[in-house]
Amino acid sequence: MSTRIPTRDGGERLVTLAVLMREAFVALNEVVMGRLAEQGHSAVRSAHSAVFQYLDDTGTTVSLLAERARMTKQAMAELVQHLEAHGYVRRVPDPRDRRAKLVLPTDRGREVLAIARGLVPELEERVGGIVGVERLSALKADLDAIRRGVGG
Repeated sequence: MSTRIPTRDGGERLVTLAVLMREAFVALNEVVMGRLAEQGHSAVRSAHSAVFQYLDDTGTTVSLLAERARMTKQAMAELVQHLEAHGYVRRVPDPRDRRAKLVLPTDRGREVLAIARGLVPELEERVGGIVGVERLSALKADLDAIRRGVGG
């Protein structure tokens, strides 16, 4: 098991389903972050996936991004501020609510999204090579059932 799993009383902590799911995500996400860095996007960190994952093409408020990502508005605002400072998103007035601002991806942000989307087949092929194509298909169906059944 990875050295990322903390110890308890001198031994490895119980590795639960949630821990395994998170660690699998971290492993796959590290591939994405590495590819982004290789292509000139080293300012984008894993935490910024919470912005990109929940960003609508037509723009999204920081409040809605925070709600979707299950984080505080302040934490989301910090992520957006970092991405804005590095040219990945911009904030524009919301035409439906003059007090609100929409977060929109810039060309640079759309490039990050395209790189991440482009990695999906490669990552799925890689996982299929590890567990087998049929098990990958079953895994995806099982994870989707869990997501829907638990209320995500």
